[in-house]
Amino acid sequence: MISYLANPARFAKVSKWLTPLCGGLAALCLVIGTYIGLISSPAADLHGEGVRMLYVHVPAAWCALAAYTGLAVCSLISFVWRHPLADSAARNLAVPGLVFALLCLATGSLWGRPAWGTWWQWDARMTSVLVLAFIYAGYLLLWGVIEDKRKAARLASIVAMVGFINIPIIKFSVDWWNTLHQPASVSQPGAPGMPAEFLLPLFIMMTGYTALLAWCALRGIEADLVKLKNRRAPKAAPATIELSEG
Repeated sequence: MISYLANPARFAKVSKWLTPLCGGLAALCLVIGTYIGLISSPAADLHGEGVRMLYVHVPAAWCALAAYTGLAVCSLISFVWRHPLADSAARNLAVPGLVFALLCLATGSLWGRPAWGTWWQWDARMTSVLVLAFIYAGYLLLWGVIEDKRKAARLASIVAMVGFINIPIIKFSVDWWNTLHQPASVSQPGAPGMPAEFLLPLFIMMTGYTALLAWCALRGIEADLVKLKNRRAPKAAPATIELSEG
């Protein structure tokens, strides 16, 4: 599959139907999930109305991790096979990934104030997500400041692969250390650990966020392919005007 999609023409054929599919799925799920999460679902016994932040915070955290995982895989492909399409995929996953990481941090802070009595705590989960945002920013900065794009691709790929060690730290930080965050409520043995009226809008929103992430990445890759095609297209010779004597 990787070899098949590495060809720009084949990728364009797949993205032609996959991009609008992801966009439509994202719009549908976000509308339905927002309605259920904000209006239909009940308030929680412990967090009250603040539980509605769950439907934004958790999907944002999931997409921040998923985007970086995809970025690291694409960076590995780029580093080994040096394919520009892998570089494009990595870059276009980094931009929405950074946005989702910042959204995760912002909503976590807003949720943490009424739930824990503090806007910020330097616990393992919060700190590791902040580090993830810095890694995203550093990765994009490398692409922006290095003019030689081949060199930028190599250095950015190395940063992405080394930074991937932070992903399992984020995932298992609540199990390895004593943090304010509760352990996994959905993936733990014997789960789910939350009622269905909370799980349904959560899963809908997670699907919508994931589809939105895919749509953003696909649109970015398509734009890069158009720019590449325009650069490679032969330029028309300038028109000449012949002047006659007399």
